[in-house]
Amino acid sequence: MVKLRLKRCGRKQRAVYRIVAIDVRSRREGRDLRNVGFYDPIKNQSYLNVPAILYFLEKGAQPTGTVRDLLKKAEVFK
Repeated sequence: MVKLRLKRCGRKQRAVYRIVAIDVRSRREGRDLRNVGFYDPIKNQSYLNVPAILYFLEKGAQPTGTVRDLLKKAEVFK
């Protein structure tokens, strides 16, 4: 099963997250299937590759709670 999940990047005390499609059995820092966006909580910026996200959602990927909130905020879900 595939999930849309946050992957932590950046340095100490300055986290930036990539939004990735990843197998549910993989670790947080494991190998991802595709990078579909990023989220910077300090600057409150995000970039979403909406066609790629919709592709994975159509194939049955489940977003985590935080990613679901980001997608609702960006109005990907109607």
